Amino acid sequence: MVKQLLQQEEQVFVVMPAKDEGSRIAGVINATKDLGFDNIVVVNDGSSDNTAQVANNLGAHVINHPINLGAGAATQSGIDYALRKGADVIVTIDADQQHYPDDIAHILDRLVEKNADIVIGSRFLNKENKIPFIRIVYNKIGNLLTFIFTGMVVTDSQSGMKAFRADFAKHSRLNCNGYEFCMEIIKYVHKNDARLEEVPIKVSYHADVMQKGQNFLSGVRMVGRMLKSIF
Repeated sequence: MVKQLLQQEEQVFVVMPAKDEGSRIAGVINATKDLGFDNIVVVNDGSSDNTAQVANNLGAHVINHPINLGAGAATQSGIDYALRKGADVIVTIDADQQHYPDDIAHILDRLVEKNADIVIGSRFLNKENKIPFIRIVYNKIGNLLTFIFTGMVVTDSQSGMKAFRADFAKHSRLNCNGYEFCMEIIKYVHKNDARLEEVPIKVSYHADVMQKGQNFLSGVRMVGRMLKSIF
């Protein structure tokens, strides 16, 4: 199905928000390129290491944020760039080796098969994933908040691995800079009456991954920002 998508000359861009991922991002970029995806956009979100240099040396399109703006802002910068370059489909994937690039094929297959507007890669639909208990708790809270704020039921509201069509992206501009942008995307699914699908993906929780992402304090802040954006 992915080959069919590419044979139809649809432009697929892969967006990787990244902050201080110089020691990890090369593996993600190389694995993605090995799958035939050459339009890779790395958004260097205020890194203090060599993330931008590594990405640039590997042929990625690099967008630099002089200061850290947050995961949502970085994702939107990557989306904006992809749209300007004529993207038909945009994939987002974490740059820290949490995700497996070969799952991009599964996400795009579902996008084509179901004629979906957006597909979320769900860590929690893959029963073989070994997910730390605290991340399970955070996800359940995130899913509950997503339902409260959007009315949508999903299994992995906080997943950073997604694929969506350009038309959906054009009508779903992200205004949230932090991790709450994941909820905002789902809000747009409901608002725009878009078709959403979920597909199981693999995930790796190494030590670096566990030091990043959301914690209790960032979760409280995220709820506050969501409430502010709604009211």
